[in-house]
Amino acid sequence: MHHKSFEIKRPNTQLGSVIFASPHSGREMPEGFLEASILDVQQIRSSEDAFVDELYSAAPALGAPLFIAKASRAFVDLNRSADELDPSLIEGLTRKTTNPRVVSGLGVIPRVVANGRHIYQGKLTLAEAHARISGYWRPYHDGLQAIIDDTARAFGEAILVDCHSMPNEALDNVNTDGGRPDIVIGDRFGASCREDISERIATAFAARGFRVARNVPFAGAFITQHYGRPSIGRHAIQIEINRALYMDEKRIEPNAHFDQVRSLITDTLRDVIAIGQRAQRLAAE
Repeated sequence: MHHKSFEIKRPNTQLGSVIFASPHSGREMPEGFLEASILDVQQIRSSEDAFVDELYSAAPALGAPLFIAKASRAFVDLNRSADELDPSLIEGLTRKTTNPRVVSGLGVIPRVVANGRHIYQGKLTLAEAHARISGYWRPYHDGLQAIIDDTARAFGEAILVDCHSMPNEALDNVNTDGGRPDIVIGDRFGASCREDISERIATAFAARGFRVARNVPFAGAFITQHYGRPSIGRHAIQIEINRALYMDEKRIEPNAHFDQVRSLITDTLRDVIAIGQRAQRLAAE
């Protein structure tokens, strides 16, 4: 299924309850956005989770849907609530906010990209913000909710794996087994995903040689909070991969290790998808 805000790549046969989604790897810049910005394309892409959709591209062939955002994260951030609107960017908002993401310029319509660089010279209209939410944010989440609901009906539960990447510099003060982590798994400290699922996903990455951390420094944001309801069999877990492993962060290009990392991710996906197959078998017993 294709929409201007997302694409769903479905397997010929869905083998279990696991769904993969990449909300921040979108590269498209809708008409007028680049002209309205004071940044160039390279600068706008600096906060993008570049190539994450490609790292997980084997998921449909292995039996799991892959839900991919198309629009740039700098245009609309799908991992924010629709009401995380920034009064410093959007005209007509009078209510002050203490939301730390919004205050830092990273609301649903971002004010800044990486390193705090402002995207616009002035403000946007409230009508423009609402148009982005109704045209891109809402269809993405309506589509994601539908595939979660379909999966839960078919398999008795749904496990949403929300795929992201993190800047290497964000890990300067984080050490896991003697070095900065390659993977950070976020389940909001157990609130968004059952512990045994989180543990098996962590084990799957560690088995391929990745250094894995849990919830620090990234525990999950809107998507894990909104979709994770373990008590009713709706699990959501965020996976962050260190960009330095697979890309040149300054050039925003795959590096020499990209194919190797993608191959390791593909192997990991087999184990992660098997978690959803095991859950299906247990539900049937």
